[in-house]
Amino acid sequence: MRYFKAWAAPMVAALCLASHLVLAQTNPAAGTAVAASANAAASSADDRMVMKGRYVATAADCAACHTASGGRPFAGGYPIQSPMGVIWSTNITPSKQYGIGNYTEAQFARAIREGVTPDGRHLYPAMPYPSYAKMTDGDVAALYRYFMAGVKPVDAASKETRLPFPFSVRSSMIMWNAIYAHSKPFTADPGKSAEYNRGDYLVNGLEHCSACHTGRTFLMGEDGSSPLGGGSLGAWYAPNISSDKAAGIGGWNEQDLYTYLSTGHVMGKAQAAGPMAEAVEHSLQYLSDSDLRAIVTYLKESKAVAGTEAPPRYDVGHASADESVLRGNAVENLDPGWKVYSGTCAACHGAHGEGTSSYPSLYHNTTTGAVRADNLIATILYGVHRTVDGKAIDMPGFGPGASFTERLSDQQVADVTNFVLTSFGRATPDVTAHTVATLRDGGPRSPLVSLAHAAIPVGGLIVIVLVVVLSRIRRTRKGQES
Repeated sequence: MRYFKAWAAPMVAALCLASHLVLAQTNPAAGTAVAASANAAASSADDRMVMKGRYVATAADCAACHTASGGRPFAGGYPIQSPMGVIWSTNITPSKQYGIGNYTEAQFARAIREGVTPDGRHLYPAMPYPSYAKMTDGDVAALYRYFMAGVKPVDAASKETRLPFPFSVRSSMIMWNAIYAHSKPFTADPGKSAEYNRGDYLVNGLEHCSACHTGRTFLMGEDGSSPLGGGSLGAWYAPNISSDKAAGIGGWNEQDLYTYLSTGHVMGKAQAAGPMAEAVEHSLQYLSDSDLRAIVTYLKESKAVAGTEAPPRYDVGHASADESVLRGNAVENLDPGWKVYSGTCAACHGAHGEGTSSYPSLYHNTTTGAVRADNLIATILYGVHRTVDGKAIDMPGFGPGASFTERLSDQQVADVTNFVLTSFGRATPDVTAHTVATLRDGGPRSPLVSLAHAAIPVGGLIVIVLVVVLSRIRRTRKGQES
């Protein structure tokens, strides 16, 4: 039957074309109608392709990085903080001068999957091409069609990325790609359900969840030994989202996971902030019901990566009367963290940390119940900002960008963090002003970056020594020759 269809399809098409030509010759009006119908069909098919590409772009979360705050869609200029320095996202509108308007589909596919532009320039993996390499040919084609026909060109240059040496040498990515960027287009696991396979494709391909939620090796590649087991993101920490029941999301029920992905908030459990809030705002909330269910299915069946959390993050802490008891107490040596909490936080999160319908409780909360305090500190510094279903959810930050009257010092942030953890969360009150300063400055420095910075002066010294030695050798030879 397969061979019959392969042979019959062009024969049927030829017969139909012949009949249309005869009809057009005998009845010009009918011929015009046929042509109009064919054009309409082609236009409709193209529209469907563009719409599919729009959905793929949404699932791939392209807008989050390629649209600057207040900027035009996909025009670039968004600063991506990396351990090596700021990487500025590029203009990916169909502008022929500043964007990707001159890309062929094959060149576009290579940039998406391999991280190489038409002129041979290597992209940094802040553009998650190791994950996008899994994209199917159909999705790549649809994405290309969307950017060429569904996005308005913006004739404006985005800021140029200028990382310090040696990271400025883009050709070094050739070796990195050989080690870490070896993904191939997705193939379904025949032993799994269609829903699981779709979830696998979304989680590890389009949504590139592992790019944040998997730890990094010394060379900044994903650590394949603990997929989705959690990873540092500068000031933020992307938690374990494997199926482990304590450290990951294995203890969540399916509806809670679905609600979190689509809204960024589950009452009495978790709320999205930082990069996760961006993922919810720009991508996850727009996915179809079936795709969200597929992601949930995959995560619930993913490899469990154990951690040190016990009990689970969302099941830690309780309401506390500390704030109420201490309020109005005239003792001089009162907890300095309580002073900050009472004056800055209690109005929204409650005297007992119970929260409201708009503000989360501070107990049974994955942020305060985590072993690491990174996300609590980052939330205090940078706030929470996401828009879901047209509704803005905002908590002001008290760090960079805050007004002088609202700004908190590193010590104040450390104090209130320790108070919140002791009163409502996992009692690990060991946050220092230095810890806060490190996160305020973008997070702990990567060992690779530290080594590179240390090697630069050493390398310079070696060069100077070699120059001196060669100079002396040359002088000695000249003296001997004379």
